[in-house]
Amino acid sequence: QVQLVQSGGGLVQAGGSLRLSCVVSDATFSTYAMSWWRQAPGKEREFVAAVSWTGIQTAYSGSVKGRFTISRDNAKNTRYLQMNSLKPEDTAVYYCASANRNQPDLGGDYSRTSAYPYWGQGTQVTVSS
Repeated sequence: QVQLVQSGGGLVQAGGSLRLSCVVSDATFSTYAMSWWRQAPGKEREFVAAVSWTGIQTAYSGSVKGRFTISRDNAKNTRYLQMNSLKPEDTAVYYCASANRNQPDLGGDYSRTSAYPYWGQGTQVTVSS
C-alpha cells in the first residue's frame, strides 16, 4: 500500500514562509503527476497547485500564484510546496495527492480531486496576522 507522508507545516506570521514536503513510499509514483490541496474549517477542499511527473508543467490556483511554488525531486521520491508571503487566509490543512497514470502532462482534470486516488495525511498551516 503506497503511503504519502507529509511534513513541514506549522505556525508562521503573515509575510513569512514555509515549505511542505511529501514523501511517497513507492518509487513508481515518480512517473505520476501530483498536487497540493488545502481545506480550511467549514470549507471544501480546494486545489492549490499541481506538477507533471517531469516537473516541467505546473499549475496554480489564482489565490497562490506568484507566492507558492510546487516542485519535485523524483530521485528522492519527494514533492514540495514552497509557500512565501503567507497570508492569514492561507490557514488550512494542506494535503499532497498523487495520480496513478502515466501521461506526459497534467491532463485536463488536474484541478479535480477525482484525478488523485492517493492522499497524504494532511498537515496544518496556520498564518497569524
